Formats: sequence, structure tokens, C-alpha cells
Amino acid sequence: MKKTLEIEDFYVENLKWVPENLKSSIGHFNVFRLEEFSGLDPKPMPYSRKDYYKISLIVGKSKVHYADKTIEINNQGLLFANPQIPYNWEQVDSQLSGYFCVFTEAFFNQYGDLNKYPVFQPSGNQIFNLTTENSAKFAAIFEQMFTEINSDYTFKYDILRNLVFELIHSGIKLDPVTYRVDYQSNASERISSMFIELLERQFPIENTSQKIKLRTAKDYANQLNVHVNHLNRALKEVTGKSTSSLITRRLTKEAKILLAHTHWNVSEIAYALGFEETSHFSNFFKKHIQQSPIQFRKNKIV
Repeated sequence: MKKTLEIEDFYVENLKWVPENLKSSIGHFNVFRLEEFSGLDPKPMPYSRKDYYKISLIVGKSKVHYADKTIEINNQGLLFANPQIPYNWEQVDSQLSGYFCVFTEAFFNQYGDLNKYPVFQPSGNQIFNLTTENSAKFAAIFEQMFTEINSDYTFKYDILRNLVFELIHSGIKLDPVTYRVDYQSNASERISSMFIELLERQFPIENTSQKIKLRTAKDYANQLNVHVNHLNRALKEVTGKSTSSLITRRLTKEAKILLAHTHWNVSEIAYALGFEETSHFSNFFKKHIQQSPIQFRKNKIV
């Protein structure tokens, strides 16, 4: 099962070291210059989930692949990435410049919900092509981040949070029309694509402390900012199946994988799949697989 890329992995793979304060109770923040990660023979980043947020100012030609879209950055671009949206960044020019900052959700505990902003929502716009003037404005914000993070000021992390918010709000202001709900003829395909993307992002389940966050049709509708009936109609139109049936099919698939390929007990699997009671999971599994979880595991092992 493909591993979620964690903040520790980013440091180990790119810098060969891990900051001592990475698991600090105040969360983690850092800022970098992009040219340190860009070279003549770059390797494409893996298409994977990440457990941290990232905002990048990219100067030079590159492509970003995410969901069902590929966006070309021709000169300068701004990219917002978060744990819910897997993406692949492909370098086109032999050398890029720019900046990026990484931070964990814990860094903003008690300072607001990052996921309420359109640039961090599946239905929003996460990539912006910039003019030279706009690029210079964002570069100045990143340079201020370097100044603050290297200072001895006691409250520098408060300033850094404000600078992150400045990036977010400046990004949203670039193209506010993008965030209007689109009910054109292709809306059903767009909503269906984003639903499938959201559904798959919750898997694979990799440890017993992991628990899926979106469990019901209403959960997905809220995340996509549409009415649950509208989501159901869109999925019926595109896939021929209801929202609940698609969720059920994916849950049973993951349940079979966990029963066959892990030593977790049934209670641990039930918890990871969002069932509050083990008996509810057992009934759910038996209804759709015609075997109890224990019977299925025994048969698969034999």
C-alpha cells in the first residue's frame, strides 16, 4: 500500500536531516528557496497524499498534475497544496527559482480552520499563473518569512502565521470568480471526478490510529459544497450509481484488504473505517460480502 508522504519524509528525502522541533506542540513551519530543489536532472515528485500543507511560488516553466487536471505554469505560478489534494509537480525548464513554505495543521491550531479557504478545498482553484508584478509581491512575502524565521523575536511564529494568511488571501483575490459554483452542463462530471478523488484520498489505511474522516454522503456533499441530492444526481448521471453505493463499495474493498493483509483485530479495522461500534461493522460486512469478517479472514488465510 502506498505510504502517505509525511513531513519527516520530506526532510529525510530532500535534506537528509530532520528538525528537532518537528513534532513540537505548536506545530511545524519552515520556508525554503526552490532553486535548492531544482536541477538539471530533476526527478518528478511522487503523486501522493501528504500530511502537511505547502505554498509554492514557482518561477520558470513547469506543470502541475492533480485530480483530473494538468495546469501549465508558463512563467510564474503560485501553488497551494494540502493533505487532501494529491498532486505531481513536473519540472519543464532545466532550472527553476522561487520559494515554498511547509507547515502542519497543528501550526494553526486555535488560529482558524485552513480548510475553509477555497485554495485548500477540492472545488477551489489551487494553481495560479502570475504576472511579473504579482510574482514580485509574493516573493516579498516569502523574503519576509526568511527574515522572521531567522530572527530571535519571541513571537516570530505569530508573524509567520500572519504571512501565511497573507499568501492565502492574496491568492484568493487573484481570481475570485473561480470560486463561484458552476452549474453548467459539465458540472456533473466535475462533481463526480472530485467525489471520486476525495473518496480515494482517504485510502489506503496504513495504521490503526488512522481513521477516515468522510463517512457518509452528507460528509462528501459538505466537503464539495453542494447539496447531498445534487451530489447524488451527478453521480447517478455519470456513474450510474448512488453516492452511498460508491462509498459502500470502497469501504468493503478496504475492509477486505485489511482483513487479508494485516493482523489487526476486527475492532481496529472497524475504527479505522469509521464505524463507532464493532458490531455495526460486522453487520455491514456480512450484509455486503455474505460472510462475517472472521469467516472472510479465515477463508483468505486458508
